Amino acid sequence: MPRIDAHQHFWHYDPVRDSWITEEMQVIRRDFLPSDLQLVLERNGFDGCVLVQASEDNDFLLEIAAQHEFVRGVVGWVDFLEERVGEKLAFYSQFEKMKGFRYILQSAEDRALMLQPAFRRGIRKLQPYGYTYDLLIYPDQLAYTRELIEAFPDQPFVLDHLAKPNIKQGQFKEWQKEIKAFAEHENVSCKISGLVTEADWHGWQKSDFRPYLDTVVETFGVERLMYGSDWPVCLVAGAYEEVLGLVEEYFAGFSQTEQALIFGDNAARFYRLSS
Repeated sequence: MPRIDAHQHFWHYDPVRDSWITEEMQVIRRDFLPSDLQLVLERNGFDGCVLVQASEDNDFLLEIAAQHEFVRGVVGWVDFLEERVGEKLAFYSQFEKMKGFRYILQSAEDRALMLQPAFRRGIRKLQPYGYTYDLLIYPDQLAYTRELIEAFPDQPFVLDHLAKPNIKQGQFKEWQKEIKAFAEHENVSCKISGLVTEADWHGWQKSDFRPYLDTVVETFGVERLMYGSDWPVCLVAGAYEEVLGLVEEYFAGFSQTEQALIFGDNAARFYRLSS
């Protein structure tokens, strides 16, 4: 069975475009390319990864995917508010490794942007091509997100980074309440990714994450969870092996079949990755 890192990024660092990489994130203020990751994946027993948009355009992502077999799939970007988004999706359907798309909703001034008619029109155009949608949001957008996914019960969605709970400040109860409401929506999966960057970067403990992991296991079950490193962003708070280790340790008591689902099988099925 494949072992897949379901969430990572590559980029050519540009200080103007990549202003989200602040001075305290100095460790990732550089280029990150396939040669930086491939050996890390191999060393940790991964067969491949899903490359998710960050700063670069789709051409850059698809070029990398075409040149590197270990990049099994790409989650690209389109403007879901654009009237001609359907034409863009049709164009990208020629690329076998283009598996889905996302839009950076977390920083939208309108916190309910995903409910605008134009955005919903764009989401509606994904399904004919079998595209997935990655939800990049903050906890204050979970209720709006639930309204979105209820309108598209046949569209596969995945919550990136557990919807980014504020683990550092221990803001748990409200996030837990909102997350649990997704249990009944079987078209929604969740990525166990981005944990350490929402915690105290220099002082997190594995125990910090247990309530959050307990909640997503209870909500989504092992069939709708997938591991992602969020490399290289995770490097601001720990080495790849540390990020992987805290998740592996949590799931160590689960069956081999359940672990295989979380560390590869679910991602392969969700993104329809070729073996």
